[in-house]
Amino acid sequence: MERNYKLKISYDGTRYYGWEHQPDRETIQGKLETVLTRMCDGQMVDVIGAGRTDAGVHARAMVANARMDTGLSCEEILTYMNRYLPDDIAVLEVREASERFHARYKAVGKTYRYTCFDGPVKPVFDRKYYTSIDTALDVEKMQQAAVYLEGEHDYKSFCGNSRMKKSTVRIVDTITIHRRKGYVYLTFHGTGFLQNMVRIMVGTLLEVGLGRMEPEQVRDILEAKDRKVAGPTAPAKGLCLMKVDY
Repeated sequence: MERNYKLKISYDGTRYYGWEHQPDRETIQGKLETVLTRMCDGQMVDVIGAGRTDAGVHARAMVANARMDTGLSCEEILTYMNRYLPDDIAVLEVREASERFHARYKAVGKTYRYTCFDGPVKPVFDRKYYTSIDTALDVEKMQQAAVYLEGEHDYKSFCGNSRMKKSTVRIVDTITIHRRKGYVYLTFHGTGFLQNMVRIMVGTLLEVGLGRMEPEQVRDILEAKDRKVAGPTAPAKGLCLMKVDY
């Protein structure tokens, strides 16, 4: 009998072309489906993720669901997946979910964290998970600028898809920016995010932190609804999906 399962997944996105299927390219979704299809004796298994992380983006707790006809228990599914998945993808939890559970449509919020490092000596062993900044960042000014990005707004200026037909209005509840030793962490919580939205917001806030832009200019960028006036898209490797809310 086919059942719906909820999966919690952690991955290092460095060598993948993002979450979503791409022909002839390695993706997280592709790896998961290959393993589960083999586990289900060749019956195709579709894995639906809570979101579509970009190429090079990481996740500590991506949530997905998959409908499968298997006699294995949740614990056995977890063991099987972790045995056959590559060492940069791990399944943290497998639970039987209700028939109506859908990882993307039922999600009500997501937390992303972006990590920068502006200290004197770059940490070698974390190098795949942060963006190195050569100049010391003014975190206080970045915090001032972030206030303009909180709330319900049209984030068209921060959308990487210029052909977006749907609404670009989103709610970003909180943005926190704090320093710990040489690291600067930018944490975003919202109901949903547009393509590249977090990375473009980070790129813009970094412009403020580097003194190339004043905090008040972020309000003008938001109101312009024009991607060209926002900052650059920050590199993918500094971004990590931390949590999905249901």
